[in-house]
Amino acid sequence: MGIIGRLNRLLGKSGPPPTEPAGDQKGEEPVRADRRRQERVDARAGTRVLIIDDSPTIIAALRKFLRTAGFKTFEALDAESGIAVARREKPELIFLDIVLPGMNGFAALRTLRRDPELRGIPVIMMSGNEQATEQFFGSRIGADDFMKKPFSREEVFARIARLLDEDRIPRRALRTAEQGGEAGADAAGSAPA
Repeated sequence: MGIIGRLNRLLGKSGPPPTEPAGDQKGEEPVRADRRRQERVDARAGTRVLIIDDSPTIIAALRKFLRTAGFKTFEALDAESGIAVARREKPELIFLDIVLPGMNGFAALRTLRRDPELRGIPVIMMSGNEQATEQFFGSRIGADDFMKKPFSREEVFARIARLLDEDRIPRRALRTAEQGGEAGADAAGSAPA
């Protein structure tokens, strides 16, 4: 009997176990089917999101997920263009790939965090590259969350929900490690409305 079946039996639920995958062996949450039954908390309609990724497929997937939930999206295929779009459009949330042509995602994040007008924007970094993932967790340079590719629609909205304030506006995550210096100043800023 799988994990889902055991959980259903423990919770007194009857019926056939869900046919959804039960997660991987690396600690991923095992109950995906139950997440679909939970009410999702979305950012308010019209929330402005910038997607910076060199993969048109990733951009198209995120655009579809976000627009069907009422978000307004902007896209860029490289970091330099993404920073220019961020300065022009003032998004309330940024999805930023780590491995990009030219300036990488880490350098782009440092640029965003140094810009007084952009430093308060929450950033969710993304990568399918294991080495970049390890580098991200080692560097802790001010991203608010991380999402490994490939990702599901549910994961995208779970990551966004973690950053929402009581008004359903994405806000920077506050971490103890960021309380000093440049990152501490970042935490004091707020995302533009």
